[in-house]
Amino acid sequence: MNNTAASPMSAATSSSGRSTGKSISFTAELQSMMFSLGDARRPLHETAVLVEDVVHTQLVNLLQQAAEVSQLRGARVISAEDLLFLMRKDKKKLRRLLKYMFFRDYKSKIVKGIDEDDLLEDKLSGSNNANKRQKIAQDFLNSIDQTGELLAMFEDDEIDEVKQERMERAERQTRVMDSAQYAEFCESRHLSFSKKGSKFRDWLDCGSMEIKPNVVAMEILAYLAYETVAQLVDLALLVRQDLVTKAGDPFSHAISATFIQYHNSAEGSCMKPYPDSPENTPPPTPTAPSAGSQHSGKATLGPLGNGSAGQDSAKTKQRKRKKSTAACGAEAHSDAIQPSHIREAVRRYGHKIGPLSPFTSAYRRNGMAFLAC
Repeated sequence: MNNTAASPMSAATSSSGRSTGKSISFTAELQSMMFSLGDARRPLHETAVLVEDVVHTQLVNLLQQAAEVSQLRGARVISAEDLLFLMRKDKKKLRRLLKYMFFRDYKSKIVKGIDEDDLLEDKLSGSNNANKRQKIAQDFLNSIDQTGELLAMFEDDEIDEVKQERMERAERQTRVMDSAQYAEFCESRHLSFSKKGSKFRDWLDCGSMEIKPNVVAMEILAYLAYETVAQLVDLALLVRQDLVTKAGDPFSHAISATFIQYHNSAEGSCMKPYPDSPENTPPPTPTAPSAGSQHSGKATLGPLGNGSAGQDSAKTKQRKRKKSTAACGAEAHSDAIQPSHIREAVRRYGHKIGPLSPFTSAYRRNGMAFLAC
């Protein structure tokens, strides 16, 4: 992994490294996931494309590093141990992953028809026959843990503040929904990368790798992919909140220069070459015309010779200007997360100094800050 491909902004803007990923897309699924995580009901397509690129880039880099760890162990496949090793320095995210692995085992038991009493009995007796994923994690962490901090996470019942905040946000989001919107929201919350395992494997181009991930490793990667999407939405919502002008806040005007750069470049791509020309002047806000203004308008159109033709021509030009303004201003006036919010969130997350620095990855390599681990 070279240094240029490892920078945080290249992770957000570069789509290099995709081979089969270009023909396989999770954009539609990502839009539904983003809606369930706090975005607008109809997330922007361009935002979902950018999120997909960030997630894909991060997971490909993570797979490459897991393959290197697996090769050092002398293993033939990428397993859960390799991913746990990469996540060992971030205790909070590792604890979250261990809980996920426990509930995966729990779900497997439910599917097999074991009742809840047997589950509690197995947990109390320490039986690991059905706890395949949990046993893998516990055995591996036991082999590398010299202080007992990692093993203590299995007994830790600390409330996950990030998960709690997401649940509270989802609850607030559903307060104003009708039955149809709530049904759509519930369906979106059930989406995950693991439910489309074959597509997810092809999206990461695992078939071209010399050392391929096994089944449990693919489950973890699917979980980390969803967590990356969730964290991108979390951070983008914070960025959007920071951009809201607050009365009496002396720092409300201090918007990031990087955000302004990306925001202006995105809007500039929609504008015509001569922004000062009359054609590019946005139309005024339509108001109810008064009698005097109607009379004035008729007097202005009189010298044209044909009043109705001149009025139609003016309406046509105004309609064209409205369409042009709508196309360029849709992103700015939408309540959905903008691509500029995602770029700014990734930039802040990659910074070692800043308001998001306590949330940045504890595991860095060549400047790369992973969102999920």
